[in-house]
Amino acid sequence: MASYDSLHRQCRTLESLFDTKLTAYARLASSITRNHDDVEASGSSERWRDLEAEVDELLEKLQEINDQLSALANDTENPPSQSMLRAIQRHREVYLDYARELRRTKGNVKTALEQANLLSGVRNDIDAYKSSAADSLLAERGHIDNSHRMTDDMLAQAYETRAEFARQRTTISGINARMQGVLSSMPGINNLLSMIKTRRRRDAVIIGCLIGLCTVLLFMYMF
Repeated sequence: MASYDSLHRQCRTLESLFDTKLTAYARLASSITRNHDDVEASGSSERWRDLEAEVDELLEKLQEINDQLSALANDTENPPSQSMLRAIQRHREVYLDYARELRRTKGNVKTALEQANLLSGVRNDIDAYKSSAADSLLAERGHIDNSHRMTDDMLAQAYETRAEFARQRTTISGINARMQGVLSSMPGINNLLSMIKTRRRRDAVIIGCLIGLCTVLLFMYMF
């Protein structure tokens, strides 16, 4: 078994290391709560596991050293002095205090990580909702813009058709005017056209009379 002096030095060294690591472990919980970081994205979860493993290992070693010191305190063949017994008792009390503090800090760290993960999840949901709403608005705006473009195209086509009709009306009006001018400059043509129309009407009357006469004769023959 190691001597008291060796165990005493090891115990004090482990207590100092444990106190440093436990302080860093507690600061991690405070920083997570204060900053509301995304635990996985910022690496806080990995640092938390590493620090927790280190303090657990240090506390386990500190327990082993205290168990060996307790064995020395109970050695009836070579009983330790009163100062040694007080130091051994003090080391045991410090170990128990560290164990309680570690349990309390673990609970704080766990709560801080859960809150950080919850807040991160809420922020992600909000960001996803905002992104979805923005995409919907952009899509709706795109539909409206397309409708406006289609309306503009239809109006442009309507205006173009109207302009084409106006051009055609102007062209026809010009042709009529020229024809009227030609007819007015040649009076004989008007007379000729009038004679042709009169002759056609006369021929139509004659043909109608003949058809009527033939019909009457046909009925008289039959009856």
